[in-house]
Amino acid sequence: MSVTDLGMPAFPAAAARSTRDTRLRANLRYATHTIRDKRARAVGELDDWAELRAAGRAIKDRTLRHLDHYLERLEEAVTAAGGQVHWAADAAEANRIVTRLVRATGEREVVKVKSMATQEIGLNEALEEAGISAYETDLAELIVQLGKDRPSHILVPAIHRNRSEIRDIFRSEMGSWGRPAPDGLSDRPTELAEAARLHLREKFLRAKVGISGANFMVAETGTLVVVESEGNGRMCLTLPETLISVVGIEKVVPTWQDLEVFLQLLPRSSTAERMNPYTSMWTGTTDGDGPRTFHLVLLDNGRTDTLADTVGRQALRCIRCSACLNVCPVYERAGGHAYGSAYPGPIGAILTPQLRGTASALDASLPYASSLCGACYEVCPVAIDIPEVLVHLRERVVEGGKVTRRGVKTLIKPAKGHAAERAAMRAAGFVFERPGVLRAGQRLAARTRKLHPRRLPGPGRAWSDTRDLPPVPAESFRDWWQRTRGEERGENAK
Repeated sequence: MSVTDLGMPAFPAAAARSTRDTRLRANLRYATHTIRDKRARAVGELDDWAELRAAGRAIKDRTLRHLDHYLERLEEAVTAAGGQVHWAADAAEANRIVTRLVRATGEREVVKVKSMATQEIGLNEALEEAGISAYETDLAELIVQLGKDRPSHILVPAIHRNRSEIRDIFRSEMGSWGRPAPDGLSDRPTELAEAARLHLREKFLRAKVGISGANFMVAETGTLVVVESEGNGRMCLTLPETLISVVGIEKVVPTWQDLEVFLQLLPRSSTAERMNPYTSMWTGTTDGDGPRTFHLVLLDNGRTDTLADTVGRQALRCIRCSACLNVCPVYERAGGHAYGSAYPGPIGAILTPQLRGTASALDASLPYASSLCGACYEVCPVAIDIPEVLVHLRERVVEGGKVTRRGVKTLIKPAKGHAAERAAMRAAGFVFERPGVLRAGQRLAARTRKLHPRRLPGPGRAWSDTRDLPPVPAESFRDWWQRTRGEERGENAK
């Protein structure tokens, strides 16, 4: 999926390092608790939130069932409005298309409005190899880019940085990218925002090519929609002469009436606002207004394969609100970098292994990056049952089986390192299918409970290192019931 995260260790190893970073954990704890508390208040204002959530889920499911139809309709509408549509099967093809389109303009600089799809495919790195400089204009993305860092949150990519760190990054790096930070820059938010504004304004006024993503695409009219809070998106979408939008195929919605539902769900779930400060919409090109040339690159990159999975496909409902990250106890402690993907947190744990597959140790470990507490499902504005998909993907990792890869049914082997788990599950299945064996095992466990170790040996050690082994009761429930209720039932029968 992305060329920037290859070689990342599996999630447990990466998380073991990040959880020891006390400053990171403090930054994450403060930010996620603040955002989720505000979100709860914003959602609580609506009496029909449950109905809106159900409507969003239904619209997404209907669209995904007929995705081919709506994408063809979108292409027709965009072309009729003066735009050009390009289809990219994977990251490499998308990068080639965008690089070719930029080179055709003769420019060597582009400005970008935040796009997770371009992070997913590693577009900035591909453009850099082609001698083209890509400048991020979202404030948090700018911080990440100047700091030679990676995003760690869907909504707030620099959530792992505090104000002092951001000040130091601006002071040391801004000058090498353009206008330097003002002398004596402090860590006051107003000063940091003004430094970014001055730095970016020069790039906005100079750039001839803009690259964007889109939160939604309306098939009915060929309209693309970006919602944001800073105004940088509006600048990227209107000032350049050429606009290139790279968007995942799942972002399409059938009609404007459908869009209205998501414009209520997204801001309250993401920024805890009733509506976004900036909602930008564009349809093709218009003489004398905005870019003269518009290209839409529709990105698959594993999405069609994900769609073929009747359980996993619900991940494609995601509208990138980040609510699941802000309530996840695992994300709060491990941070986004441990996921090794453009998509961190619970949604990344189910989306990334489907887009990239589970062949690598990192991707095979992501479905286990969860406590299965279910908080992510409760806050998801389109009702993605993330715990269900996590369990589904864990089964795929352990058991292997049939999956779709590039449109072809493929039989994948079980991931390495799960032989003991498979053996344990087979043994459990054998026992649970035979009540007599289960009863004998329970009685044996009860009678030997004083001899039981406090930690499991062998492969089980990893489980008991972070959990207390539950004590074995003196008798099983079945024996207790027979002892306390069996005689009573017998007397009643008489």
